[in-house]
Amino acid sequence: MNVTRPIYAVGDIHGHPDKLDRALDLVAADGGADAPMVFLGDFTDRGPDSRGVLDRLVAGRDAGRDWRFVLGNHDRMFLRFVTRGEVRDSRIESGKGWLHPALGGGATLLSYLDLPGFRHPSGGGLDTLATEGLDDGPDALVAELAEAARAQVPSAHVDFIESLPLYIEDDDVLWVHAGLRPGVPLAEQDEDDLLWIRDGFLEHDASFGPLVVHGHTWLDAPTHFGNRIDLDGGAAFGNPLVPAVYDGRDWFTLSDAGRTPLTAP
Repeated sequence: MNVTRPIYAVGDIHGHPDKLDRALDLVAADGGADAPMVFLGDFTDRGPDSRGVLDRLVAGRDAGRDWRFVLGNHDRMFLRFVTRGEVRDSRIESGKGWLHPALGGGATLLSYLDLPGFRHPSGGGLDTLATEGLDDGPDALVAELAEAARAQVPSAHVDFIESLPLYIEDDDVLWVHAGLRPGVPLAEQDEDDLLWIRDGFLEHDASFGPLVVHGHTWLDAPTHFGNRIDLDGGAAFGNPLVPAVYDGRDWFTLSDAGRTPLTAP
């Protein structure tokens, strides 16, 4: 695909609407407010305001902006908690659940729920979910949170996450959250791999056919590896959310200083 109009993209936002707003400002300054964008998933968890992030994304979509989105593993965990009350995912080898502070589900719930009577086992209230989590029960408290989430998380947010595809194909670019299993046809890829894969993907140095543009594995900054580009620059861990732009056949990152080439080593 010889892009005639630049396409902008951002990696994992993880509940930081302020960082999203800054990234959108950078995109608007470079390509205009109606610039086409791809969002690579993990809109929720860890940060202080997942609700605010989803509010902005849903509003942009509903306003007709040329925005496309793919599903992230954290978005699926959030959805499964709200719709099923599930806190475990088989791909988490540590056994930690979504409500463990390392996964950040408690921070997401804190941005949505009003439960003044909730009491954490530590003796705190709902605000302790962000720092202490609720990884090992009690089951009754987890069920209380799931029931409150079903009632208080807006249906527009649930519907939005349920609508997200696992990947987007743009001829010579494949946009996906985590990556894909080398040697497996795209139509036969496992959903869990598309959302979670690292081993077998990150060390693969041959061509995937299209250039794979993904997030999920955080680095200090977006990085071009030749056969793939990782756009998760660690916004969940204190770094800014850095947009990238695909213009013609060239890639750049954006900052207040403008464009910086994003090239393979």
